[in-house]
Amino acid sequence: MVRANGAVSLRELARVVQTSEVTVRRDVRALEAEGLLDRRHGGAVLPGGFTRESGFPQKSHLATAEKTAIADLAAGFVEEGEAVVVGAGTTTQELARRLARVPGLTVVTNSLLVAQALAHANRVEVVMTGGTLRGSNYALVGSGAEQSLQGLRVSRAFLSGSGLTAERGLSTSNMLSASVDRALVQAAAEVVVLADHTKLGSDTMFQTVPTDVITRLVTDEPPGHDERALTELQALADQGVQIAVAGPGAGSGPAGGGEGGGSAGRQSGRMGPTQGRGGEEGLPLPGPRRNHPHPPGGPGSAQLRTAMPLAEQPGRVADLAPRRR
Repeated sequence: MVRANGAVSLRELARVVQTSEVTVRRDVRALEAEGLLDRRHGGAVLPGGFTRESGFPQKSHLATAEKTAIADLAAGFVEEGEAVVVGAGTTTQELARRLARVPGLTVVTNSLLVAQALAHANRVEVVMTGGTLRGSNYALVGSGAEQSLQGLRVSRAFLSGSGLTAERGLSTSNMLSASVDRALVQAAAEVVVLADHTKLGSDTMFQTVPTDVITRLVTDEPPGHDERALTELQALADQGVQIAVAGPGAGSGPAGGGEGGGSAGRQSGRMGPTQGRGGEEGLPLPGPRRNHPHPPGGPGSAQLRTAMPLAEQPGRVADLAPRRR
């Protein structure tokens, strides 16, 4: 099933082989030890992952709780009346569902799934790119999509991908998808990456967003034993990426920030005082950010930003302020 689909959930495996998820999890662990597949939270994928891309049905069943928490938190960064870009992906689809209640919002997207989630939002204007439809992820790609983005300017772009590392940034397994994502980034003053912890440390074939262009990463809390994800988070913070970690129950219902959406500061005190938008008047153009004008600990320093106090989180992440050298 993994060879046929690229990825499969434990739930689906248990249903097909008519056994428990506990048994399936044990067998998947044994297959990983033999190098036949890689485990992911809630499922399994082909090993390596540089060339094979999972389709929407497989992706939609992986890390669903994590994607929901990430979408809840990310929606809090969107203000009324903004214009934003939302790329293709199952996590960005979850975000779109929460943006449906933000009044005066304009969303530019190449994703049919994102557009569908916003189709009945009377107070949200949806602008779709042109292009050729990729059936595997319901996204518009190609020169038509890229040309339709020329001359566009929005406040921020929300993107997902197949893998994220501090060395290469965000990447994906498909060349056409990567090219459109790069065009989406060029249209935005700020780039927000949505990636659950299973993607941290994974590297795929085509780079979409270099690390020095990523403004903020919204992710979930990695398990304490996931050293790769924890190490990658620290490395990303060291390079100036703001880290927002969604804890359990980070959102406030389907709107992800209450009726009317709104800024991060409205999320019932679940976010620290520095969680807000950081004085983003006059949003900067995307570009290298590694030489910050502020000293460590000042406004320009990267630090762990979390949806709940770290002291209250099980298996807490270490402080992700940049290490002094």
